[in-house]
Amino acid sequence: MTATPTANVTLTDRYVNSTLRSLPAHQRADIERELRASIADAVDGRVEAGGDPAEAERAVLVELGDPARLAARYADRPLHLIGPTLYLDYIRLVTALLVTVVPAVAGAVGFARILQDQTVGQVITGAMGTAATTGIHIVFWTTLLFAVIERTPSLRTGPARQWTPDSLPQPPTRKARRGTIIGATVALVLVTAFVLFSPVVSTETDADGDPIAILSPWLWDSGMVYVVLGLVAGGFGITVAKQYVRWSPSLALVGAAFGIGSATLLIWLAADDKLINPAFAAAAGWPAEVTEWIGIGLIVVAVLTVVQTVVETVAGFVARSWVTPDWHNMIHTIVDGVARR
Repeated sequence: MTATPTANVTLTDRYVNSTLRSLPAHQRADIERELRASIADAVDGRVEAGGDPAEAERAVLVELGDPARLAARYADRPLHLIGPTLYLDYIRLVTALLVTVVPAVAGAVGFARILQDQTVGQVITGAMGTAATTGIHIVFWTTLLFAVIERTPSLRTGPARQWTPDSLPQPPTRKARRGTIIGATVALVLVTAFVLFSPVVSTETDADGDPIAILSPWLWDSGMVYVVLGLVAGGFGITVAKQYVRWSPSLALVGAAFGIGSATLLIWLAADDKLINPAFAAAAGWPAEVTEWIGIGLIVVAVLTVVQTVVETVAGFVARSWVTPDWHNMIHTIVDGVARR
């Protein structure tokens, strides 16, 4: 077979060959005829307008653009991983999974390690490692799923999700603000009073008739009690600020830091048995399981607090406002989105 001399191969030939290379064989003949005719018509139009034939051909091919991109349009093959039609659903689903599944899995692993009497360092390291691994898997597999959907037209036949003004978050009413502040104030007073009066008010007394503190004396000896009270007061301040101060990234991050910091401190104190005074438990005749289950309950509450804080912070960054996510609606959205695919 005799090779075609390079000098006889035009720019149009090279462009058409590059375009057809990545197309299915059964489409090439029709697309080649259509493409050559289109190029020839455009070149003739420029030449009739007084242009040089060689320059006209080059200009037409430049306007057509990269042949690989043109081939993708002919084959209806996307050149993006996830297109604009699916992108918002993709981001919402990934965000919802990250802020719900990752904290839940990390909390479950940390809880299991606490039951195995592992050290605080081992609990935190195991929980963080599991959280990172879970997050990577969620992002990878969700991205893969949406990439397949993007490239499979039969999976994208459903109607697009319609946005309506009903989706906009409702601003809190004055009554709701007052209720939130009253609730936060009552909680602050009760917690502070319980901590401060714990050494002097108790249902149990020692041999000398002095009250036995419910909380561990270590909290006062180490000064940790002031850290606890500071975090409680800071959380109260953030709650009030959310009712009257416009949302900002810095304030949102400060609020998240107080919430997660308080929960983390509670987990550490409960896991190391630094909350309940052993002398009080002995004087009250509590079995060892009672103190253990109190610690477990506090850890569960702390983990749920972390989950709530993370979800509210992410939702706030998405909405650019102080919002409280609707858990029922969030779960329904996730299930509906997956089922619709």
